[in-house]
Amino acid sequence: MSEGFALDPQLARESVFVADRALCRVLLMDDARFPWLVLVPRRAGLVELFDLDATERALLFDELEQAARALRSVAPCAKLNVGALGNVVRQLHVHVVGRREDDAAWPGPVWGHGSRQPYGESARATRVGALAARLGAG
Repeated sequence: MSEGFALDPQLARESVFVADRALCRVLLMDDARFPWLVLVPRRAGLVELFDLDATERALLFDELEQAARALRSVAPCAKLNVGALGNVVRQLHVHVVGRREDDAAWPGPVWGHGSRQPYGESARATRVGALAARLGAG
């Protein structure tokens, strides 16, 4: 399934590996302002959700649910935003962002709001470890 897969360079720069699921690579966006996962199907050449076949789309949604539950368990939030935009990074990827009414961008979108604030090394390792454990990868 992952033959020819390569992670987009921008996603690689701005995120940290959490786990590989059956279909997707799960990444933590390295921005401590927002609890934020990105799921990237590990198939080459995907741009749109409908580039996946029906079975893969169902698997993607199962993995999104698992990721959302894991994120919410380690970072309680009022709302989960899920989106696949792809205007800047064309590679198919789906964001799962935990939102709180007191977060830096509320109620607007997180994209383009201020500057990314990377996690400290310890906080990043703790967050990745907790997410990986909840996804069965730890």
